[in-house]
This record gives sequence, structure tokens and C-alpha cells, in this order.
Amino acid sequence: MRGSITFKIVPSYRTQSSSCERDSPSTSRQSPANGHSSTNNSVSIYVRAQFEYDPAKDDLIPCKEAGIRFRVGDIIQIISKDDHNWWQGKLENSKNGTAGLIPSPELQEWRVACIAMEKTKQEQQASCTWFGKKKKQYKDKYLAKHNAVFDQLDLVTYEEVVKLPAFKRKTLVLLGAHGVGRRHIKNTLITKHPDRFAYPIPHTTRPPKKDEENGKNYYFVSHDQMMQDISNNEYLEYGSHEDAMYGTKLETIRKIHEQGLIAILDVEPQVISCLLWCLRMPTAVPGQNQDESLQRLQKESDILQRTYAHYFDLTIINNEIDETIRHLEEAVELVCTAPQWVPVSWVY
Repeated sequence: MRGSITFKIVPSYRTQSSSCERDSPSTSRQSPANGHSSTNNSVSIYVRAQFEYDPAKDDLIPCKEAGIRFRVGDIIQIISKDDHNWWQGKLENSKNGTAGLIPSPELQEWRVACIAMEKTKQEQQASCTWFGKKKKQYKDKYLAKHNAVFDQLDLVTYEEVVKLPAFKRKTLVLLGAHGVGRRHIKNTLITKHPDRFAYPIPHTTRPPKKDEENGKNYYFVSHDQMMQDISNNEYLEYGSHEDAMYGTKLETIRKIHEQGLIAILDVEPQVISCLLWCLRMPTAVPGQNQDESLQRLQKESDILQRTYAHYFDLTIINNEIDETIRHLEEAVELVCTAPQWVPVSWVY
């Protein structure tokens, strides 16, 4: 099938619709692909999906057979954005190349917000079952939160991307559950490839120990100086341990880049929104066989997957260090030598 496809969207009848289904989405909080107008025929728009979608499980789609199933990270070419709720697109490099329906960012944001609001409503109703006369108070509180739901949720839909020729990446981010082996992976990579990888030396306010050299394992600074630098947004992340502050300064990362090396970052997931190339090391750890430890790792990994999956470029199960290093080496080589889809914000 080639060319543009025109669909007629007709309302469907539901016998038991929720309050969210009775409302229609109006204004969008954000639109990564620049709004809902028609796409320019002379300019192809591509987006990276940041959520999973299966039309067979969607009760809102007017025709399930017309929908396109996609996963997080899939590249989609946008064919038309004429309809307010349903865009038309096709998966990049798909075998059949057939265009179909995908939910617009506005519709998906509205859907997720409705689920959150219904959950909040159910929780509040359950909390006042013993006090029937207070139900109206809880309902009023719930309704008061309706207008703020988009501000409370961190919703992700699509990210506009462009395909660039091969270029060297400057940063490798390791993300995983605590105890999964990120430090071992980092040290192994640097030891094996000292001419390619480096780790930014952290800053700390603790006094140097005997024979410790400033700038070797730590940069030692005063508490006042570090607090001043933090207020100036000079740190990627920071924290305290045993009455001392520790942090990774952005300047040390830039110096690694200036040396032509790839900076390896072992950071908390909260900072990855400003670090757009992430490789995740989840699940199993050699030497940890206790059921409780494995269950904790699995739980943390599941949370990372649900919350930050749209940032990941590669997922590796760290069962064996040599195999993990080999996968990382191959991945770094690939992104540095093959054309890559990158966010439009990197280019424009």
C-alpha cells in the first residue's frame, strides 16, 4: 500500500462509559512532533515511540485492524496528523510498510491522565466508606485535583528524531539496580580501554586522608565552595555520606570530552533526563544467590523499566562480566560507526 490513507472516524457506542470516556481531550500539554496540523508533504517527520501500544487492546480506536502495534524505541514515520486524536504513520524499516492509525500525543496523555484520576477516585472513595456523610468532601477534593493532573504526571508519548551519519558519542551512562555490578563494569572497561574511557573524578568536602593526592581519587573542596557551586548548577548530581558531601561536577565531564575520551557515568536514574544515551545493566549479579537479594534487584529493575525505559538504548543482563563487556564494546562501536536516530533537539 502506497500513498496517503484517509480514514473516517465515527463515534462508537458504549453501554458503561467512565467519566473520562464521556469527556473528550481538548488541549494538549505538549506535542513532541510539533502539534496536530497536517504534515508537510515535502518534509518527512519521524518520531521515536516512548510507550508501548497494541491496537488489539485499545477500546478507543475506531478500527482495531487499522492500528499499528509498536514498542518503546520504535521509529515511526508520521504520514498525517489531520485528525485530532488519531495520527497516521508507519513503522520505519517494516517489511510491509503499511500505514495505519496511532494515538496522537494528546489522546495518549488524556488516556494516562484518566487512568490516574480514576485510580485516585477509587482510593478516595475507599478511604471514606465508613463515613458516608463525608463522601462529598472527598469528591470535592478529587475534583479539585482534576485540573492539576497533567502537572502531577510525567507523561511521555513520542520524541521527534532525525537520522544522522555516524558520529562519536561522548558519554556512556550505566543505569541499574543497586548492587547489580555497575562499578565492576565501569572499572573493567576503563582498565581494558584506558585510551578510550574515563571516569569523572568526584568532588568531596571530607578532609583528605593521609597520602591522598588532590585530583587523583577525589577533588577536595570546602563545604562553602561546594554549596556555592551546587547553587550555580555546576553539579550533575550530589549527595551526603557520613557528614561529608560528594558530587560529580559537570566541568570534570567536559574535560574528559576535551581529551577525546568517552566519559562513563554511574548515576542515579533521576538525572538521566539530561543524559540522552543510556545503557541499562539490570537483574542478575554474580555471587548474589540469596532469594531476598535477587527479589530486591528484580523489583528495582522493574521500577527502572517502567519509569525510564524510553531513555534506554540497550538492555544487558549482567550475568557474566566478560559477556557484559563484550556486549558493551559492540554497542559502543555500533553507535560510533553506523547512522543513528537522534532527537531533533540535538541538531536544531
